[in-house]
Formats: sequence, C-alpha cells, structure tokens
Amino acid sequence: MMRGTVGVVAWHGTTLRKTLHSFSAPSSSAFLGPNLPDVWVARDHTSLPSHFPETLQWENGHNAVILDGKSIAKQIKLKVADEIRRMKSGIGKFPRLAVVLVGDRRDSHTFIQVKLKACDQVGIETVVVQLPKKCTESELLDVVSSYNDKTDVHGIILQLPLPQHLDEEKIINVVSPEKDVDGFHPSNIGNLVIRGRKPFFVPCAPKGCIELLLKHGVEIKGKRAVIIGRSKIAGLPTSFLLQRHHATVSMLHAYTKNPEQITCEADIVVADVGIPNIVRGNWLKKGVVVIDMGANQVKDPSGHGFCVSGDVCFEEAVKVASAITPVPGGMGPVTISMLLSNTLDSAKRAFGMIRNFE
Repeated sequence: MMRGTVGVVAWHGTTLRKTLHSFSAPSSSAFLGPNLPDVWVARDHTSLPSHFPETLQWENGHNAVILDGKSIAKQIKLKVADEIRRMKSGIGKFPRLAVVLVGDRRDSHTFIQVKLKACDQVGIETVVVQLPKKCTESELLDVVSSYNDKTDVHGIILQLPLPQHLDEEKIINVVSPEKDVDGFHPSNIGNLVIRGRKPFFVPCAPKGCIELLLKHGVEIKGKRAVIIGRSKIAGLPTSFLLQRHHATVSMLHAYTKNPEQITCEADIVVADVGIPNIVRGNWLKKGVVVIDMGANQVKDPSGHGFCVSGDVCFEEAVKVASAITPVPGGMGPVTISMLLSNTLDSAKRAFGMIRNFE
C-alpha cells in the first residue's frame, strides 16, 4: 500500500472546492484524470467528485464502483472505426446513416449533434433531413420511404419524440427493418421477444445496458432485476434482453403499487422514467447494481443554463449501491456507440461482408 492524498470536491456543477486528506490506495492505482485516484474517499454527498474515479469509497467503508460508460464507448468506437477503415481500403465502401428530424426541440437537436459527431469520428457518413414541426404525415412518410429505397443508405434513424399530430408508430413501421438501426420496428422488437429468434437490430440503449453490465463483470443470470418504466426505446426492450440473459425481471410503471418495496428486493435496478431523481436511496437494497437511463435537462443549480440529471438520485444511491452509472458519462456514451455498431453491421450485411469482419 502507498500513501497519497485525495481531493474532496464539492458537488456544485463544475465548481471545485478542494480539501486534502490522506488515503490508502493500492500501488497500482490508476489515475483517470488530473489528480483523480482510482479510489475516492467521500465524507457525504456534498463531497462527490465532478469527474468520476473508478470507485467511490465512503468513510464508513462502503465502496461503490462507478460504471464508466465513456471507457467502454471508446473501446467500441475504436473497433468500429478500425473496421470501417478496413472496409474502405478493401472494397472502397463505407456506412451511411440517414437522420430524420422534425421540428425544433432543443433536446432533439442536442442528441442529433452528439450522434453526428460520433459518426464523423468513426467514418460513418451522415445525411440529415430536417422537416418543419407542422409538416404533414404524408411528407414525413415520403422522406422515410425514400431512404428505404436508397442502396447507399444503410441505416435510418427517426429522432423521437415527434410532434403530437404525427402517428409515431405508423412512421416507425415504414422504416425498413433491415435499416432500422434504432431497433424500434415491430419485427425487430418481436424477434427480440421470441426466444430463439434474432432481430436485425437490438435497440441501442438496452443493448448498451447489457454491454455495460457484462464488461464490468456483473452477474445477470439468476438475479432479480427491476425495470422502472416501460418505454419502447429503453425500459421494455431492456426487460426482454435481461430475460434472455436469464434474469428474473419485474416491470414497474405508473400503475404499480408500492414501487419502493418492489425495487428494494432487486439485485439490478434499471431506471427509465424521465423524471429527475425519482429513485431515492431508500428504494435500494445494499449492494444493488444501478443503471440510470435518465437524461433529463434541468436548470443548473448555479442558476446558469441547464444540466443533465438522471432518474436516480446519485448522491443517495451511491451510498448503497455496489455499482452505479453516473449521469452524464454512464449510459449515454454506450448508447451512442451501439448506434455506430448497428450502422456498421447494417453496412456489412448490405455488402455481404459480415463474416469477413467478425
């Protein structure tokens, strides 16, 4: 063991207020950022770091592993980029993704920009079509259908949610299942549900959730999992995937009675609610693994602009959980990397090169 110092940072956005005290850490301590050790000793929720180390250790001895989505996403993106480089050099072709956006929602534009940047980093070409908020359903269907017919487009994503006057399900159904890299088409969801069948694509957030658990060595088989929220984007397909990995799954929703009591029995909790901090520390049993899929834009405590908050109250949950995803930096990066992976797989299938690149 070696001696060192730990910076205790106040939890106020990016404002840092450092104090130093001694700590003990293994000699192989790996630093993830400036002055950040792999074990962070915290006194209370106000002393959580703004950039997460591998482990948070409370002064009462409880350890919580931070499930770092950024590092896993980086590995996936490097693999995708390498395969695309080999694809370009080998056959002179590359993946292309069509992005369809309706209206001017700030969060939708933010998500699209993140996706476009990630595509550019790995070599996926993108084409973006933005329609006005008041576009007709027929206009939107024509755009989506046109990309179904383009052989040089391998993936289509329809940024959700859509304006209320548009039938979301009807438009999703028009996307070709073989280009549905979001994994929302009924045939892809249906094949995910039925044991023994394989969808063209698994939805990105659920696929990322399983990847995050497996990469960190979290045991799924035989464990009790609780999914809070049943959206078709995350909660519902995550329950199907967890069942494929032989977890016993309970699904909580707006009509569930005593959700806290049910959640307290879970070994794995996945939150997909869309309400900041709805899952409190007293909902969780000691040692639980927490996956927070929330990405809620809330006013920054400093009063300047907005910040992203999860569905789980991190400051409370981290005192109980054995492992937990931060927000941001947890599920978000992994979800984006799964979109890249799905788009690459679609291109490989179109080029008849699945086996060549596996």
